[in-house]
Amino acid sequence: MVTILDVAKLAGVSKATVSRALNGKVFVREEVKERIFQAIEQTGYRPNQLARNLANKKTNSIGLVITNGLYNGPFFSSMIYQAATQSESHRRQLVLADGKHSAQDERDAIHLLLSLRCEAILIYPKYLTVDELDALISQNETPIVVINRALNRHRNQSVFIDHQQSSAMMMNYLLGLGHRRIAFVAGAGGSPTGESRLRGYYAALRQAGIEPQAELVVQGSWSTDSGYDAGRALLARNVAFTCVLAANDDMAIGVAKALHEAGLRIPQEVSLAGFDDSVIGKYYNPSLTTVHVPIDEMIHHAVDSALAAQPQAPRTFQGELVCRESTAPHA
Repeated sequence: MVTILDVAKLAGVSKATVSRALNGKVFVREEVKERIFQAIEQTGYRPNQLARNLANKKTNSIGLVITNGLYNGPFFSSMIYQAATQSESHRRQLVLADGKHSAQDERDAIHLLLSLRCEAILIYPKYLTVDELDALISQNETPIVVINRALNRHRNQSVFIDHQQSSAMMMNYLLGLGHRRIAFVAGAGGSPTGESRLRGYYAALRQAGIEPQAELVVQGSWSTDSGYDAGRALLARNVAFTCVLAANDDMAIGVAKALHEAGLRIPQEVSLAGFDDSVIGKYYNPSLTTVHVPIDEMIHHAVDSALAAQPQAPRTFQGELVCRESTAPHA
């Protein structure tokens, strides 16, 4: 393995001179620097970036923590893409750390990015509570911005959407089409997003004078497969419904398959809607009515806030209703 000493010997200088040339903090004559960089090219030497980061106390990187259970799906693929492209626009490298399966795993991933001297860290939490996230921000000088969770003590370091309001908006649209028996496929248990969307469902029904019925709510876990299983479970209950609202588009597509297998036409016999405005919903047949979540704007704001010299003003994003072919007035 090529070392800095090999470069120094080939260039005819000391190790310290090579280090100074690489760091760029101390003046090194141009002819000496040219010899050093020629030696680096000839030897194929690659500096230890972690060691340089520790020495300089600064990197050109932004960290992102997200649990691996969320990687699998178009919504989160889009989120990671937006984080990468926005980091690139700031001439930063995105470093992804896996939050795995618990609050401690998420905490470990954050500490890993802190040890790598990331300039800023974005967190899309699943397990850490609001109080724990607020405490982490208070304990660290590195800018930390939390995505999809409203913080109490560091509001300006959280970027989020009001999922309950978005859910109520969708429900009011479906109720306006004349649907009164609307089934709901909930997201994974313990998910703040899923819980907020379920609360919006309940709130809209009660505001319309309709008492929610437990047999119309089925548990899913965000995946298309879970939506299919939830759709079959709903049909097996033999309860009447004219519309199904799934807590995300992936599950809605799974529900659609279950409905088709049961001989039910969408939207002629059952209307169907979801959340997130994923690409698959746009091109599905019939195209899916959904709530657009402006994840690209949210990520852009998160990155800009994390790298800003001064704290940014708190901002709450709003979902947007996207009406397509999968919903129709109830006859």
